[in-house]
Amino acid sequence: IYIVRMLPFTIKRCSMSKVVIVGAGQAGSEAATHLRGQGFDGEITLIGAENVLPYQRPPLSKKYVTGDMRKERLYLKPESFYHENQIKLRLGLTVKKINRSKKRIETDSVTYDYDQLILTTGSLPNQFPGNFEENLSGIYYIRNLDDADKLKEIFEPGKTALILGGGYIGLEGAAVARLKDLNVIVVEKSKRILNRVACEQTSNYFRKLHQDNNVKIVEGYGVDRFTHQNGKINGVFIEDGSFYAVDIVIAGIGISPCTKLAEDAGLEIANGIKTNKKGQTSDPCIWAAGDCSAFPFGDEYIRLESVQNAIDQSQVIAKNILGANLEYKPIPWFWSDQYDVKLQIAGLNNGYNQIVSRINKETVSMSNWYYKDDTFLAVDAINDSRAYMVGKRFLEAGKSPNKLKLPNPEIDLKGL
Repeated sequence: IYIVRMLPFTIKRCSMSKVVIVGAGQAGSEAATHLRGQGFDGEITLIGAENVLPYQRPPLSKKYVTGDMRKERLYLKPESFYHENQIKLRLGLTVKKINRSKKRIETDSVTYDYDQLILTTGSLPNQFPGNFEENLSGIYYIRNLDDADKLKEIFEPGKTALILGGGYIGLEGAAVARLKDLNVIVVEKSKRILNRVACEQTSNYFRKLHQDNNVKIVEGYGVDRFTHQNGKINGVFIEDGSFYAVDIVIAGIGISPCTKLAEDAGLEIANGIKTNKKGQTSDPCIWAAGDCSAFPFGDEYIRLESVQNAIDQSQVIAKNILGANLEYKPIPWFWSDQYDVKLQIAGLNNGYNQIVSRINKETVSMSNWYYKDDTFLAVDAINDSRAYMVGKRFLEAGKSPNKLKLPNPEIDLKGL
């Protein structure tokens, strides 16, 4: 979740016989699908850089790497769907330029004219600093299908994996590696794992969970340098002076929005492609959705890196292209699966100054409720789907649960 200062936008109208969508991920596929579902009978072209059908990404670092999900189940729609709905799917193409004056996009081999353009370019993993990995092999990322396929090949029992980054992606990767019987070390440069995204109580829970599964966790120190043999990383020195022999390095150090195409075209950028509440960029004929977009939320601009945002925002944009004039007002939600634990998050915890924890020892569940003074902001529900659902309903109603009653597990949440 990223935040920048909010600036005003107004919505304008463009003609709409040709819609081009750049980015064939969750948001792009949803935009195309919803346009057809809403009755749009014009031309839809969906362009993707990967030479593979649009697919879901969350399972890549979980069930797909472990072999519990086949590749075909990743696909959002079968290929026949795009043919039947007259969605022109153009895969393996990288868009090089947006020509706004001619309303045209350019690739290396072909150009496409548009009346309305939707940018769903997504995000890319942050790269580990080049001075550490230059000319060295052995560092992997978990962002696309190709990354996951590589990890499936090298995840062998007995190997040692170093996970760089103790956020949700890093911890999910650590859990999968342990399930595949690898030795695992997690290195988090911040003072604690999940420092950017969760309260200390949630961090403590997941630290213990991973330690109970024999994961070594190093907090408060980064990587000093790698050692290597024949150009392949085989060890790492941590800033505290410790050394670990490793076979695999997985970098889970965050992602950044893919904005270069939009920036080169002169669109407004602020850690994301800036849109108004309708999803429209500073060009009235160009829209943006998903990880790449920064949109108004309260009195700020935020980016949401979630499946929910990719789907819901794309649906609103599809309707607005057809004249609905809707505002996107999400109740953000997220989830993370690690071992047999499911974390569900409702809301955004930005600006919290108080945590109320609810622990049920009988069901081995826990929920941490975020408040700013007396205003409820978000909840981390750990193996507690009821806490998640009740918290989400409070957010939807714009109300706050009683902080004095929340900690008592004998009080039914629904009664609140």
